[in-house]
Amino acid sequence: MAPITGPLSGEAKSTVAECLQGTLVDLVDLSLVAKQMHWNIVGTNFRSVHLQLDELVALAREHADTVAERAAALGVNPDGRSSTLAKSTKLAQPENGWIEDGKVVATIADILDGIGRRLRERIEATDEPDPATQDILIAIAQDIDKERWMFQAQR
Repeated sequence: MAPITGPLSGEAKSTVAECLQGTLVDLVDLSLVAKQMHWNIVGTNFRSVHLQLDELVALAREHADTVAERAAALGVNPDGRSSTLAKSTKLAQPENGWIEDGKVVATIADILDGIGRRLRERIEATDEPDPATQDILIAIAQDIDKERWMFQAQR
C-alpha cells in the first residue's frame, strides 16, 4: 500500500501534525464530555442547556472531522482512538451521576476557555509552516469563542 504524502516535511510537518492532533483530541473529547453532561443534566434550565449541549456536540464532531481530514491530507495519521484520548486529553471530566445545570454550564464554559487558549497557541504555531491549517484552526476558534460566550452568559 502506498503511503499518503503531503506538501509539508521536516519540522513544519511535525509542528502542524502536533497542532492538528492536539485539536482533534480536544474536539473529540469535547463531544464526549458534552454528550455525557447532556444525558445527566438536571435543574430548572434542563431543557435549554440539554439542547445547547447537543448543538455543541454536533459542532465539535463537525470540526473534528475537518481536522482529521486535514491531517490525512498532509500525510499525517489522525488518532481519535479512546486510548489516545484517555492518555492525552486536557479536558476536565464530568463527575458520575446527575449534574446540576449550573455546574454543567460552568464546567463547559471552563472547558471551552481551555480549548480556546490551546487553539490560539496552535494558530500562532501554524502561521508560518501551514497557513491553510491555520485558517482551519481560526475558524474553529471563532466557533469555540462563540460557544464559550453562550455558556458564560448563563452563569
